[in-house]
Amino acid sequence: MSIKGSCHCKATQFEVSEAPASVTHCTCSFCSKRGALHAYYRPNQFKLTTARDRVSTYQWRSYSCQHHHCAICGCATYTETPDFSSGVADFDNPIISVNARLLDDFDLAAVPVKIIDGKNLW
Repeated sequence: MSIKGSCHCKATQFEVSEAPASVTHCTCSFCSKRGALHAYYRPNQFKLTTARDRVSTYQWRSYSCQHHHCAICGCATYTETPDFSSGVADFDNPIISVNARLLDDFDLAAVPVKIIDGKNLW
C-alpha cells in the first residue's frame, strides 16, 4: 500500500511504495540542522508526484548526494544518494532517503528509530 507525503505548503508531493519499518536519525552536521528522520527506498519505490521545478537541490562536500527540499517552503523532502551500506559509495545502486516526518497518515512514533553517528563517521 503506497503512502503519500508532502512538504508544508504541498508544493512538493511524493509517494513511497510502503510504510517504513524503521527510520534513521543521523547526527552529522547537515542532518542535525535539517531535522529529518530518514526512511530508505529504492528508486522504483519512490515517485515524485509534483513538478520537478518545485524542488531545489543542495549538494555538499563530495557532491555524491543530492539533498532536495521544497523550493517554496523549504522543507527537507528527499535525498538521492549512492548506497553506502557496504561502507563505500555504490553508485550503481542508488537509494532514495525520504524525510519520514513528511509522510501523511503515518504514525511515525510507531516505528523504531536507528541512530547513525554521522558526526563522527564523515
